[in-house]
Amino acid sequence: MIISSSNNQVAPIKRIAAIDIGTNSFHAIIVDVYSDGSFRTLDKLKEMVQLAKGGMGKRLSDGAFKRGLTALRNIKRLADSYECEEILAYATSAIREAENGGEFIQKSIDDIGIKMNAIPGRVEAELIGLAVRHGVKLTEEPVLMADVGGGSVEFLIGNEKEFFYTASKKIGVSRMTEIFKPADPITDEDIKKLETHYEEQLRDVAQAFAQHRTDTIIGSSGTMENIAQMIAARKDKSIDVTLNEMEFSAEEFKKFYDWFIKLSKKERKKVDGLDTKRVGFINTGVVLLDFLIRKFGIKTVKISSQALREGIVIRYLKKDMIGLQWSGAFADPRRRSVFELLRKTNWHEAHSRHVANMALTIFDALEDELELTLNDRELLEYASYLHDIGYYISHSKHHKHALYIIRHSDLKGFKEDEIEIIANVARYHRRSTPKKRHGEYWKMPPAIRKRIKKLSGILRVADGLDRSHYQNVKDLQVYSEKDQIKLNIRTEGEPYLEIWGAERKSDLLKEVTGKKINIERVIEPAYIG
Repeated sequence: MIISSSNNQVAPIKRIAAIDIGTNSFHAIIVDVYSDGSFRTLDKLKEMVQLAKGGMGKRLSDGAFKRGLTALRNIKRLADSYECEEILAYATSAIREAENGGEFIQKSIDDIGIKMNAIPGRVEAELIGLAVRHGVKLTEEPVLMADVGGGSVEFLIGNEKEFFYTASKKIGVSRMTEIFKPADPITDEDIKKLETHYEEQLRDVAQAFAQHRTDTIIGSSGTMENIAQMIAARKDKSIDVTLNEMEFSAEEFKKFYDWFIKLSKKERKKVDGLDTKRVGFINTGVVLLDFLIRKFGIKTVKISSQALREGIVIRYLKKDMIGLQWSGAFADPRRRSVFELLRKTNWHEAHSRHVANMALTIFDALEDELELTLNDRELLEYASYLHDIGYYISHSKHHKHALYIIRHSDLKGFKEDEIEIIANVARYHRRSTPKKRHGEYWKMPPAIRKRIKKLSGILRVADGLDRSHYQNVKDLQVYSEKDQIKLNIRTEGEPYLEIWGAERKSDLLKEVTGKKINIERVIEPAYIG
């Protein structure tokens, strides 16, 4: 095992704000941009404005006009407080179609200093696709993406490399509510009318789908997120760490749908997870998702917390920053997201890479014995890289700081329980092993706790083997025998500190394997396959 690395930190080269000027809400993010084409989100702001009140395709009402300008002033204030060098503002269907949309754009320029682009639906769909692909782990298999907005719904079919189909359809939740004016509670006749309209509007989507079939839909934006939040609340499922990558089955949605669709507006207001400002128009979105699931034979719905605003940033990085190499070293959102966090917390790169390599060597020797999977291996690798990032806050209790940072860093491409595993394995790399008195740990499902203990046991020993932080161990061989696990190490200098460090942290690995841990120095080079 040979480790070589540099510890050069990269500073941001620019700070920008991106604004999605939507039909129901304005979404803004403040980001730092880096020379490798990555970005870090510093702050977010969401303003519910409901521009469509009074009808889509008509003049913006005086109230909507004022609400919109007030929201932009708030966003401009936030951007100025962060000293943003540039503001990218993209307006969607409500502004595109309003008779006085041009007046709104000019007023924004004159009074607030924000110049916005009113983009066509095709561009909106492409930007959303970039954001979803950036934040959700895709494969070569196609998926259907749907961004359910107030005025329009953007559809894409694509995979990790390309988009096969993009379209923007004027069937957003506010538009459909305004046009069809469903009763309260919504009636079977209302639902039938909506479904007939969806059928007509989505004919070309269905044709494209027939050529690129999938059983997965990835939903983004407020309506889809709210549906996911309500389903999570009904299942008492935590989304404290991330809504991104949350998924639910068609069967789970059907149970939710059968219950929710019968509720009145007054009853909907009491539903956990539902934004009260969406109570009046959420039903048309729920009916749409039900229609899509049945129409296309969808089995799994997954959520992307990234949408148009992140797409604006990604497009800017790809096309507008001349000479900037896009995507850094990683196309996979999981790995890219982890390494963006590492860089921004000034990680101890040489030590952490060295510990990760040794942890994976131990894992590979014990994988079958501990009944672990390739997914566990990946999570252990990331936990090993991240285990010392708590130093960014303080040396004291840095393992607990690491837990906090990982849980609250909005890592992309991971499910909630995967982030919990990474965070807790990093937390338990030193000091106390997992205990019943650790409330956050103990409330997790037993299967997750068991995986955390096994992976933590491995990481603790690997970290001990670099107790000096000078990568003294140059080669490692691991043998699992009947009553012991042998770790043979070849070192550059005397091995005593490494052996002492690993032995004092080996109790958890002893517990999960039921074997003694024997660490010995060997003089001849050990071979790592």
